[in-house]
Amino acid sequence: MDEIIQKLAAYIAKEVLRQPNRVISADEKLISNGLVDSFSLVDLGLFIEDTFGVRIEDTELNADTFDSLEQLAALIQSRQ
Repeated sequence: MDEIIQKLAAYIAKEVLRQPNRVISADEKLISNGLVDSFSLVDLGLFIEDTFGVRIEDTELNADTFDSLEQLAALIQSRQ
């Protein structure tokens, strides 16, 4: 699960925040804290599908599912 979290954190820091050296903790709120907006959420969902080979439903693109790296990693693991 740590490897998944590291890949997600690196993607968000580099591609979404445009701050490649930014450290994102596993429990940091991504949507609630405004790090990831609705436009970036779609890109993040596509990144997850392409990188980890899992399907993300459009209805899952929300703070209930995508608000922390831990939540995302758990979702990815449950589908692999």
